[in-house]
Amino acid sequence: MKPFFQVKTPREILQLIRSLPRLPLEKVPLEEGLGRVLGEDVLSPEDLPHFPRAAMDGFAVRARDTFGASEAVPALLTLKGEILMGQNPPEELSPGACFKISTGGMLPSGADAVVMLEHTQTLSDGTVEIFKPVSPLDHVIERGEDVQKGRRVLSAGQKLRPQDLGLLAALGIKEITVSRRPKTAILSTGDEIVGPEENPPPGFVRDVNSVTLKSLALQGGALPFFLGRTKDDFPALKSLCQQGLKEAEVILVSGGSSVGTRDLTLEVIRSFPEAKVLAHGIAVSPGKPTILARIGDKVLWGLPGHVVSAMIVFSLFVRPCLDHLQGMDVDRPFPKVKAFLSRNVASAPGREEYVRVFLQPAEKGWEAVPLLGKSGLISTMVRADGLIRIDQHCEGLEKGEEVEVWLFPEGPSPGV
Repeated sequence: MKPFFQVKTPREILQLIRSLPRLPLEKVPLEEGLGRVLGEDVLSPEDLPHFPRAAMDGFAVRARDTFGASEAVPALLTLKGEILMGQNPPEELSPGACFKISTGGMLPSGADAVVMLEHTQTLSDGTVEIFKPVSPLDHVIERGEDVQKGRRVLSAGQKLRPQDLGLLAALGIKEITVSRRPKTAILSTGDEIVGPEENPPPGFVRDVNSVTLKSLALQGGALPFFLGRTKDDFPALKSLCQQGLKEAEVILVSGGSSVGTRDLTLEVIRSFPEAKVLAHGIAVSPGKPTILARIGDKVLWGLPGHVVSAMIVFSLFVRPCLDHLQGMDVDRPFPKVKAFLSRNVASAPGREEYVRVFLQPAEKGWEAVPLLGKSGLISTMVRADGLIRIDQHCEGLEKGEEVEVWLFPEGPSPGV
């Protein structure tokens, strides 16, 4: 058997990813920002709020006028009127007076607190009884209390969430600078594969990876498209790769990454003048036969043909690659949960092993149940909630040992 060339550790692969050039920036309307990655810091152009506001329905007062108020001896204030939402206060608040005010209403000059409506009673002569004292700034949102003008509110490299867009809208920002989403071409290789819609004859299998990889790329914020599928044929594979290099920043070749005599991905890569194979093989299981290459300023991944291996390699390395290209940190952590292992799991030293698990409630917390099976069994990924990692220097994990479960993301990525 031919040896793997340039086998790298996972840490070395991530370091190589950091060396890849990032994609250029572009401006998009705020409404299209969900799931996009900020290309530059955002500084607040104004104070938020830009006027002092009531945080409760009640009466705007001078706090000192309520000192000592109680049920037995209420403070008596003169009602000067009502401040409606969207109204400027009609006048400055004088000592011994108050204004009725709604939540969000603008506090009049001279007022420094709001007495909650339930702690008051309005008499027929326009006098308001206050039964509970307030301190300065009670139930008041000050000007700039949420965000101060000039403050950095969002940082470059952040993936925008709904609450982030809400903040930008509150600040009147209509357009944002974001990283371009990586166009990602997906192609499948193998004499034995047919389309998912076909009825495969004996010895053939449906092309699962084209669907799963496209979905994973969408979750990663990419713009994926399927180039097609080809048999193990050098001219056909090179033609598809050439098309991918013209149309995309990232090319994912499913299958053809091992050292078998009929696997042509490596040969095709090396046929391009600007090609540089950065890694042929990663010290992980499953997924060792993975290729990472650069062809000019484009990135090509040769992924294993087995569906589980391809999906796990995508999660561990291709997703961080897409993150990096969009300006995010490669080391952005997986969502994780602590759990206790339900059984012993053996592992061969010398490589990191990633075991599929599902979570079930147990007496002392979550229990992680390993789903052991060959890398061609997609049902194990369907049942799995995530992965546990076994270090390359470890010979396995014991039943009852606490582990970190790296959770799979749920649903489509925002911004797609």
